[in-house]
Amino acid sequence: MSIFITGGTGLVGSHVAEEAVKRGLHVKALARQSSDTKFLEHLGVEIVKGDLADAQSLELGVANCELVINCAAKVGDWGTLEEFRALNVVALEKLLDAMVAAKTKRFVHVSSLGVYEGRDHFGTDETTPPAINSLDAYTRSKCEAENLVLKYHKEKSLPAAVVRPGFIYGERDRTVLPKMLTNMKRGILSYFGSGDQALNCVYVKNLVSAIFLASEKPEAVGEVFNITDGTRISKKDFIGTSAKLAGLKEPTRHIPLKLAWVLALVVEKIARARGRKTAPLINRARYKFLGLNLDYSTEKARKVLGYQPPYTWQEGLKRAIADVAPTILNPHKS
Repeated sequence: MSIFITGGTGLVGSHVAEEAVKRGLHVKALARQSSDTKFLEHLGVEIVKGDLADAQSLELGVANCELVINCAAKVGDWGTLEEFRALNVVALEKLLDAMVAAKTKRFVHVSSLGVYEGRDHFGTDETTPPAINSLDAYTRSKCEAENLVLKYHKEKSLPAAVVRPGFIYGERDRTVLPKMLTNMKRGILSYFGSGDQALNCVYVKNLVSAIFLASEKPEAVGEVFNITDGTRISKKDFIGTSAKLAGLKEPTRHIPLKLAWVLALVVEKIARARGRKTAPLINRARYKFLGLNLDYSTEKARKVLGYQPPYTWQEGLKRAIADVAPTILNPHKS
């Protein structure tokens, strides 16, 4: 079987490609001209040069591929809605059109648990509708992307399934986990509130397991699935364990939740007024990550997909920190 992966050079896409090669599949991956494709080439992946905005490269990618997995996305907690929509929605539609024309047999779209309302969650499942007016531009664009995928399933019979991971961590992470370790190293990471609130995290190899299950199960077509590590993990559990594994001092400062929320609003407003291009240290999206209780049910994935996370969060985090920490702690040796 042949598989086409978008976002193949990213955290999720590279692990999907790695697993696909292990399964003996012929793998094609979309990559920009400027992307580092050495890891994929080492795996023997066929590189399709281009991006989601290039309809011709998408047509080449999906050609003769039974399975397509969309791991590409503009991710972040800062930027305009138009910037996030350009890749996450507008370009996605070109991929969907290419698959409809090619009569793709199965499509799996990687979404986000961020599509749910920005509030405390206690076992929220897929019967709760997404909140299109989310806290930030990224999650709103992911809501719109989901709606587009499901529309193509209903109106154009595209055999699609959607997985909603939480915060993804793992080897080859070059964004969130490195930032967290950097802030810990600088001594500027604080808990919002007690730190006992749940973190909606998922080890990348657990997510990949769910992705392939969603690509195989007939019952997955037209459905969405919450995907986490399957157990309740607090912010303090995750951050504290990360610090110990990296040999760093665990954060001890706590900012009261109400104060953190006010600071997020004020600092974000000032940053936007000044036209800041990078995210400030605190904003509403980071408040959501650090301050809210983010506990989601994965019961549907367990029942319908047979999802059983292959790794515990402790195993996954140990692997991730071992890969990421050396670059942060000893940058001159990396």
